[in-house]
Amino acid sequence: MEQYFSATQKMEQEVMFPSLLRGVFPQQDGAAPAAGGHRDLYERYQLLKAIKPVVEKGLASVTDHSQTGADTDTSSDANDAMDAQLEERLSHHLAGLQQVLTHLTRDTNALTRRYSQILEQITPSEGQPSW
Repeated sequence: MEQYFSATQKMEQEVMFPSLLRGVFPQQDGAAPAAGGHRDLYERYQLLKAIKPVVEKGLASVTDHSQTGADTDTSSDANDAMDAQLEERLSHHLAGLQQVLTHLTRDTNALTRRYSQILEQITPSEGQPSW
């Protein structure tokens, strides 16, 4: 999770002009982006920015209203069965969360690298006058 937060913080610090990412598609092994459902890097940037607060705050604010003590009438046998599955369910969800965070971190780092490449292309080199 720390890698994800570090990557998003770096992205937010480096991407000063997100509009430069419009119409730029992720590079995938040198292949041209396929027409269709691929998002440009600007849309990905907006998505990554929107996801960050959800990850930071967690889903506690979303689920607070749905928990109303509905299992007060369940039997102890049903509770024991649920308790036996909790460890397995937790492990499954943590593995899924780890996969999602790894994917988001990879996307965030790739977007930041591509933005830096774009800036290098439009910034005059050392030997040229900047008029």
